Amino acid sequence: MKRTAAFVGATGGAGTTRLCLETAAILSHVGHDVVILDAAFGTQGLSRHVPDRIDTDITALLIDDDHETDGEFSDALIDHPVETTGRLSLCPAYAPFERIARAKTVDAAQALETLVERACDDFDHVIIDTPPVTGNQAVAAVNAVDTVAVVAPASRRGADAVQGIRGRLADLGTDADTILANRVESPDEDYLGDVPTIPRDDATAVESIPASAPELDTSFSPAIVAATEAVFDTSLGVEFPEEGLLDIDSDDYLPESLRQ
Repeated sequence: MKRTAAFVGATGGAGTTRLCLETAAILSHVGHDVVILDAAFGTQGLSRHVPDRIDTDITALLIDDDHETDGEFSDALIDHPVETTGRLSLCPAYAPFERIARAKTVDAAQALETLVERACDDFDHVIIDTPPVTGNQAVAAVNAVDTVAVVAPASRRGADAVQGIRGRLADLGTDADTILANRVESPDEDYLGDVPTIPRDDATAVESIPASAPELDTSFSPAIVAATEAVFDTSLGVEFPEEGLLDIDSDDYLPESLRQ
């Protein structure tokens, strides 16, 4: 089972942060401890999912002259309030422009790679919310992980963006291990080919995990489970009521290789 993954947005607005959270929630639901590191400094989207005040953010860790993250790393972690068997922690970016600029330097990128290694000491899985590969922090993210998942809109624009990202990854000597088609309107949409797909839905896996019951919803979470299993090359053993799966025709949203 792969432990670290960079979720790379093929284009802006692909829904990468949301899928990072949903994937982490599923892993946490089955008992894994997961942390999300925010490398999308420009949007800082992960910070909007933090329930508490952010005193130390990830950029502060990366520009530390000593790059000693052992003590500060715990200060930058904020646990998500969702109640799951495992731990779900967030390490968001929440900084002024000046600090964001310093966090994009080569030295800071090297510190991000070190931070991923440090996070593996405390967590079963590390997920990096990664912007399109145009900056040092994104390069560091894809170099530091076991697997790269590219998140793209299920459209012609998304398909074109995936090809562009693959070209950049090839320049770095790597490739996308998984493509995730996000916000699929219909199972007939095949712009990205036979890949895990996530239907357009207002629900999230994080919100759908009940505090008092172990069952996930059957309207949205099956697609997230399938995507998580594809990214981390594993089987999570999550079961859904058969009637729920039949009601929503969830197999229509799975690639052929993942259908039962």
